[in-house]
Amino acid sequence: MKALSLLGEGDARITEIAEPVRRAGELLLQVEMVGLCGTDLNSFRGRNPLITYPRVLGHEIAATVLEGNATLGAGTHVTVSPYTSCGICPSCRRGRENACRDNHTFGVQRDGALTERLAVPAAKIYPSTLRLQDLCLVEPLTVGFHACARGRVTKDDVVAVFGCGGVGLGAIAGAAFRRARTIAIDLDDAKLETARKAGATDLIHSAREDVRERLREITRGDGPDVIIEAIGLPETFRMAVEEVAFTGRVVYIGYAKEPVAYETKLFVQKELDILGSRNALPQDFLDVMAMLDAGRFPVADAVTAIVPLDEAPSILAQWSANPAAFTKIMIQI
Repeated sequence: MKALSLLGEGDARITEIAEPVRRAGELLLQVEMVGLCGTDLNSFRGRNPLITYPRVLGHEIAATVLEGNATLGAGTHVTVSPYTSCGICPSCRRGRENACRDNHTFGVQRDGALTERLAVPAAKIYPSTLRLQDLCLVEPLTVGFHACARGRVTKDDVVAVFGCGGVGLGAIAGAAFRRARTIAIDLDDAKLETARKAGATDLIHSAREDVRERLREITRGDGPDVIIEAIGLPETFRMAVEEVAFTGRVVYIGYAKEPVAYETKLFVQKELDILGSRNALPQDFLDVMAMLDAGRFPVADAVTAIVPLDEAPSILAQWSANPAAFTKIMIQI
């Protein structure tokens, strides 16, 4: 069957791979659509230290059950949690299998979903009546929803999100889903408008406005209760600590691309909670599907392009050459 394989840095091709072998407890899925994310882009650019080549990409999955079980019959539309969990490491023992020490994600440490058929453990499958495009957005949105859960966001909070890319939009939608006042920060007008449709109550254009001044204006000098960093720049990592309220929570989703120097007295003076956020838990998948089912996310605005599998290598190269031109790319299988 066909697959999108990354053979090396900048070298993505359509290849032929073997049919999947369905093991005990697994279902056989027909892959319908797969989204590309920043991890795929970093892998294509040779900047993902976790990937080895060759590798079939893809972990944002919309599929149809081909061979099911008593609960999930053939023809059911599903999405998939792309992570593994060992069940025995400290994270798994604490019920936080999203941060499993030995996690292997589709398309990174193991071959992914950008192919025609896939065998997946039933426990990792989420059935839904959502449209395929919506199902394809579930996993990337769960990453932002999980960041909101880590930040303990409530309706009484003011939440600021740095970055309105795919992950940042998930955090904005997650904060809005929890009824928090939500501030979206970006330097792209189109992304800010999509953030507004996703639930942001306030927008800050960081290239035209003073972010610190606007945050203090919106919060009457206190600073946001929660800041979620979804960009990965040293300056926004530092700004999150500087601008969050006293006893506030800072949640980092991605990695900074270089070491970050902090004024550490702020950690103590403000008595901050500094939190990392990785992947997502089952409840995050259920919450995102409930939000999408309620029509509370601008799916059409978030998706830049949908192309057939044969065009996937070309659009990856276009995305790498001009990343600002794309928010979400989906590959139709």
